This record gives sequence, structure tokens and C-alpha cells, in this order.
Amino acid sequence: MEAENDHDFDAVIDTFARPRYELMGSGQVFDGEDQVRRYFALSRGMFPDQRNEHAVLRAADDMVVAEFDLLGTHRDTGRRFRSRMVALFLFEPAGERIVCERVYFDRLSIQEQVQADRGES
Repeated sequence: MEAENDHDFDAVIDTFARPRYELMGSGQVFDGEDQVRRYFALSRGMFPDQRNEHAVLRAADDMVVAEFDLLGTHRDTGRRFRSRMVALFLFEPAGERIVCERVYFDRLSIQEQVQADRGES
């Protein structure tokens, strides 16, 4: 998570056996290194300062559960958002590398926080 905050996406990719992000709030899946790098480019293009804070981690047999605040500033509106999220880091059986990061979030909450008011130009 720290590597994502630092935009060190090479380090993030290195934690995966095969990179895969599943964004449950939007239904998007980014499978493989090229698609995951595309996700980083798209999300950081829209929210250049996107980062996480206040992470609480819990370990289970083959996963780590992370609860955290995701925050950032929308590039076009200049509006900030903060949203509580949960991510499951799923590991290969008896392995040390991640096979999937599955993220649960409230997409509508983020949209409402960053949208320009209708009366604004």
C-alpha cells in the first residue's frame, strides 16, 4: 500500500505472482501486468494525488484484509474525496505473492464528492 502512495508501481507489480485488480464497486477487472499498469495510469490521471491512509490490516490463512481511507483530488473539478474501503489481498496457496487485490468501495459516495455542482460553470 505504501508503494502505491509513492507511485512506485514497479514495486507494486513485484508483489504479485500475476497482477490482478478487481474493483467491486465498479465491476472492473484489470488482469495481467499491462492492464494493471493501465489502471494505475487511469486512476492517477483522474486523481493525481490518490493515496490511502489509516490502514488497518488483518491476516488470514491465504489473504490479508485491509480497511483504509482512500482519498484524492479530482483533476477536473479540484474537489477532494475520502472514502472508507476494504481490500482483500489474496495470496497464492502456500505462497508469498499476491494473486489478486479485490477492492470493495462505494462508487456513488466518491462520485458525489467530486462532481461539480450543476450551477457551476
